[in-house]
Amino acid sequence: MDTSPAATNNPAASSAPTSANSAVAKTATAIVNIASLVTNDPSLGDGTPLGLIQDAAVVIEGDRVVWVGENSKAPATDNRVDAAGRAVIPGFVDSHSHLVFAGDRTAEFNARMSGQAYAAGGIRTTVAATRAASDAELSANVARFLREALRQGTTTFETKSGYGLTVEDEARALRIASEHTDEVTYLGAHIVSPDYADDPAGYVALVTGEMLDACAPYARWVDVFCEKGAFDGDQARAILTAGKARGLHPRVHANQLSYGPGVQLAVELDAASADHCTHLTDADVDALASGNTVATLLPGAEFSTRAEWPDARRLLDAGVTVALSTDCNPGSSFTSSVPFCIALAVRDMRMTPDEAVWSATAGGAAALRRTDVGRLTPGARADLALLDAPSHVHLAYRPGVPLVAEVWRKGVRTA
Repeated sequence: MDTSPAATNNPAASSAPTSANSAVAKTATAIVNIASLVTNDPSLGDGTPLGLIQDAAVVIEGDRVVWVGENSKAPATDNRVDAAGRAVIPGFVDSHSHLVFAGDRTAEFNARMSGQAYAAGGIRTTVAATRAASDAELSANVARFLREALRQGTTTFETKSGYGLTVEDEARALRIASEHTDEVTYLGAHIVSPDYADDPAGYVALVTGEMLDACAPYARWVDVFCEKGAFDGDQARAILTAGKARGLHPRVHANQLSYGPGVQLAVELDAASADHCTHLTDADVDALASGNTVATLLPGAEFSTRAEWPDARRLLDAGVTVALSTDCNPGSSFTSSVPFCIALAVRDMRMTPDEAVWSATAGGAAALRRTDVGRLTPGARADLALLDAPSHVHLAYRPGVPLVAEVWRKGVRTA
């Protein structure tokens, strides 16, 4: 499987228009009277990373953006949609979620909010429920969560296995996930399977052998939870290296609950992202700043576990590329709302509103090594959210308010 940025997940590299003044067909659709348009192209608009254009318009043809610019210069088209002075942003790119599961962990959450500490072992509860569920039940759950996320502006999403932990259950999880998204991650190494509680080495052999053989055809990525109570550095290296040999590109659950080798292992193996990044040494930050690995921050997990917040300011000031994602899962972050995560990142992780929105769009795309999503420029996929507000800043300014009024995905108005 070719997972390079120029592969099939980068259609923007093909024949799409590349200039803001490309010829536009009369049958295209123009969204006009946009108060502020986030393009994520610093060569446009105000020259900031957001490439913000005031009093703007965007033109869609098929599933692509073909023109962006000032409203007064919008080309004539047969189809026009009046944004009525509202803001438009790229659709959110949620690059970390765990949606193939059954059951919930309400009792665990209740206990944690009553003083019990979070630990990795709670995953076993979801494993039991997921194994017992039918394919139809699991697929329906994924579809439900994705509809929920789409209504809140998420147009690209990654999701993982990790709640089966047998060859059959991991393979079916990935098969089901691949019916809903191209961004599918093999996470057989979520925790050591309860079936191998006394033989972790045997489980690593399974994950890197028979299970990998069954799962690789459905996945683009390989992931491992490198953490106390899950997999140590040597085990994580073996799992990620085996995945790479089968054409899967690494991502790493790194440094969530404690300091550890996960972040530096991710950079060493050119992982697309190191996810969580809560407990970092100066060497970890330096490694991220000097490599190509994105630090994906997941504030929903800290909110739901009352854990220490990642220091986004420290990472950004060091020049690290940061993504924001939901980590939607039934145990430690049961939210599908990227706007909620943006508000948390601004309030508790020392990000500016501009940085948080960029990280939830272009940053998420970078964590998936995508150039066709997370931005609104000619050639990009026509994924966007129309906000019931004049500015993207309202996503943090008005936390908890459902500001996403309309969503367009692949050029089609979906919500």
